[in-house]
Amino acid sequence: MNDNALATKIGLDRPQKLVENRVSFAGPHSELSIYDTYLPAEKVLLHSTGLLYCGMIQGKKVLHSSYPVVGGAESMEFVPNQSFVMAANTSVAIDFPEAKMDKPTRCLTVEISRERIAAISDKLDQQLGAPLELDSWRVLSQRHLHTQHSQGTQLLLERLFNSFIEDDSERDIAIDFGVSELVTRILKHQAREFLLNDSQERSEKNGLQASIHYINTHLSTPLDIDYLCKVACMSRSRFYQAFKQKVGCSPLNLQQYLRVETAAQLLKTGRSVSEVCFSLGFADLSHFNRRFHEQYGMAPSAFSKQYTSH
Repeated sequence: MNDNALATKIGLDRPQKLVENRVSFAGPHSELSIYDTYLPAEKVLLHSTGLLYCGMIQGKKVLHSSYPVVGGAESMEFVPNQSFVMAANTSVAIDFPEAKMDKPTRCLTVEISRERIAAISDKLDQQLGAPLELDSWRVLSQRHLHTQHSQGTQLLLERLFNSFIEDDSERDIAIDFGVSELVTRILKHQAREFLLNDSQERSEKNGLQASIHYINTHLSTPLDIDYLCKVACMSRSRFYQAFKQKVGCSPLNLQQYLRVETAAQLLKTGRSVSEVCFSLGFADLSHFNRRFHEQYGMAPSAFSKQYTSH
């Protein structure tokens, strides 16, 4: 189905408003909405009742929040391939600097009830134990999150979108599975960011934090697992077990993740793709391109162009 046919099917071709025109689809404990804005506007208020996942489809927004944001600031640009998660019962103000009649700013949101968030958090508590030093996974859903979403998250959003707009006997089951996966991804991302921030501020707190801090400050050098075990004061098997439990991935995967995160920040400053690639310890451009695409949903050259073509 092409874009015009899809717009007709879900009602986007018949806007009732020129600023934040909304088309919604209800699901179990959740609601998907598509927002289109056709005119430039400033400080448009958006309020969340439950946890609100937002994904940009087209155009650009500028978000203003007085609430703490993981990976963001009080004011931040929101563009395609990025996610913004609002904690329940909070608000943000939105500017639409580039909205046009023939090219509206378009955003997808999935609002998830607090009851569903609590149920998923409790299940994670039972299966994985409380995250980090916190009492429950529920705590991690109480902060905003601004991040570039991965290729996996993009595919999940497309699947979830199709589940909401289709009308078949398994619709609600598919939506519930998709929402559960989305919330789990959000909470695990929050946990990783919390742990990384904590390791920077209190690297001496424990051995695992010290090893994470070491990885984060030596991104361009190959991992020495034996040395990391010494830093963590753990045997090799215990180190791998504790690392996977708390961080959700292996030490090598964390290093690759952090390399790509750092690469993105360097590309925003106008540095070349090849310079960034080799400065962070990647062996070749093809490996760097593949990892960047997996994490950011686009090639590093395309990402760089977004920030250097203005």
